[in-house]
Amino acid sequence: MKFRLLSLVALASLTACGGGDRLEDGGVYTARSLCPQVGIPAGTGDVTSFSGNAASSANIDVVATLTNLRGSCSDTGADVISTATFDVLGQRRDAGPARTVTLPIFNVAMQGGTSVVAKRVGQVSLYFADGAVTAQAQGTSTIRVSRAAVTLPDNVRAELTRERKPGEVDAAIDPLTIPVVREAVARATFEHLVGFQLSDAQLRYNATR
Repeated sequence: MKFRLLSLVALASLTACGGGDRLEDGGVYTARSLCPQVGIPAGTGDVTSFSGNAASSANIDVVATLTNLRGSCSDTGADVISTATFDVLGQRRDAGPARTVTLPIFNVAMQGGTSVVAKRVGQVSLYFADGAVTAQAQGTSTIRVSRAAVTLPDNVRAELTRERKPGEVDAAIDPLTIPVVREAVARATFEHLVGFQLSDAQLRYNATR
C-alpha cells in the first residue's frame, strides 16, 4: 500500500546544518546543506483509535506507528526537493474480518524550528486481511523550494566564515550569538516533518499514556 502527499511549492527557503564538523586553523567549521533535516515531531509518531467513548486500554481498537523514516534530497536544479519515505505499522485488537483503516498524515516545512511555512495533509490506508491483527503500509512526502531562496546574505556568510585568530577580542565568540546572524540563519533553516494528524484528544492521550 502506498500513498503520496501533495508537494509543497514556493516555500520561503530551505536549508539545514549538517555534513559534520571539522577542526582547522582558525576554529571549528560546520558544513551546511541546502537540504532540510527530516523528522517526526514528538507525540505525533503514534495514533490510537478506540471502539468506545472512553480513551481506555479496554476500548483500544487500532494502534498505528510511523517508523523507518528516511530522507533524500536533490539540490542540483533550480529547486531543492526533499523527499521523505516511511512505514506505517498497524495493529488491531481483534482478529476480525478484512478491514481497511485510513489515517491522516501531515507533511510540514518548519522554518527556524518554530514557524510552519507550509503544510499538507494526506492519507495512508492500512489493510487488515481477514483474521489478521497486523498491517503495514508505506508512504512518501515531498517538499519543493526555490534554490535561490536558501542563500544567506553576503554579510552573514562573511561573518560566519571569517577566520578568528587566537588573541583577538572576538576569537572565542560564537557568531550565532550575534542577533542579525542568528536571525538570518534561522530564516534559512528548515525541517521536513512528517507525522499523524492528531486531534487534541489524541495528542493528550499520547502525552499522558
